[in-house]
Amino acid sequence: MSKLKLGVLGLGEGRSIISAAMNSDLWELAQLCDLNETLCQQRCDEFKFPRYTTSLDEMLTDRSIDAIGIYTPDPLHAEHIISCLRAGKHVICTKPLIDNLADAPRVIEAQREAGKCVFVGQSTRFFESMQRQRADYDAGKHGEVYSVEAYYNADNRWFLQRGWARTGGLKWLYGGLSHPVDLVRWYLPDITEVMGYGMLTTNGQELGLTHPDSMHFIATSRGGKIARISGHYSGPYGNSDRDSGMSCVLRGTLGTSQADYSDLRYSTHFAGQGHVQYRMDHRSSYYFRFGGKSHHAGEYQNYIEHFARCIIDGSTPKPDISEGIVTVAVMAAMERSLETAKPVKIRTILDEHGLSDFAAN
Repeated sequence: MSKLKLGVLGLGEGRSIISAAMNSDLWELAQLCDLNETLCQQRCDEFKFPRYTTSLDEMLTDRSIDAIGIYTPDPLHAEHIISCLRAGKHVICTKPLIDNLADAPRVIEAQREAGKCVFVGQSTRFFESMQRQRADYDAGKHGEVYSVEAYYNADNRWFLQRGWARTGGLKWLYGGLSHPVDLVRWYLPDITEVMGYGMLTTNGQELGLTHPDSMHFIATSRGGKIARISGHYSGPYGNSDRDSGMSCVLRGTLGTSQADYSDLRYSTHFAGQGHVQYRMDHRSSYYFRFGGKSHHAGEYQNYIEHFARCIIDGSTPKPDISEGIVTVAVMAAMERSLETAKPVKIRTILDEHGLSDFAAN
């Protein structure tokens, strides 16, 4: 079977998918693209790859390319997704799928007309610990899951080196908290209401941020199940022996589990088994191939290979465009709750944008 050919758009954030494609049996890296030619040359030198362009149109008109991975700044996602679909390409788009629900109808229509797959690059779902947790969930080991807790705490002050992030383009609610929101929605896809509080810390203010960088939320689902979602981005997180940068905790009638990231650690307490902790440190070289733990090419390889298998067998890659849009709606409701200090229903947000068909109730 011949490999699918991948183009990568946006090389500031595209290093992990470049590595993933170059090490995959299902993909061939075909082209790199960025407006910054110096950055293009740096990536080609780093990965010993010969082909780049500074023209998106040139990459879009290359008929040999099957799919394009979009790793550009959040405000550009919608236009880039639409352009790629109109060019007949499948699309991988890093999270968040879009940063403004007003763009959702045009993105949906572009996919409908193109008949191509759109896959949201929620990489954390494809980390080893989270994959093991999902397998136990699917096997029924938790019993009925009634609570999901997910958080992402990171000292991401380094990220503010990017000019667009310091000029008001960065909202950690979308750029960071989208990870735990997606993990919660993986298990509670029918969230109906959210409530939360946030603040802009002194560290964030000194760095030029204008939106909250520290947040706590609670959410409820159509069936009354509950979730907690938290994120903090402008200061160190806690002792790594007990606090990972990112975690997902499932609490069920038969047991509880905690999947950690970037620690390759998974802990369970299932009926009849007691507490068990699994360490997968031997997999570190697969997941973290360069740049310490700030890049995670192994997850990207897992998800582009999931995407390839879906393209080949004609199935829908998950999370798909519908999941991506509702996740953005959940975050929009969270943002409104921060502004109003009141609970916000997801349906209200979807109705306002003509997306009522996506509502859970």
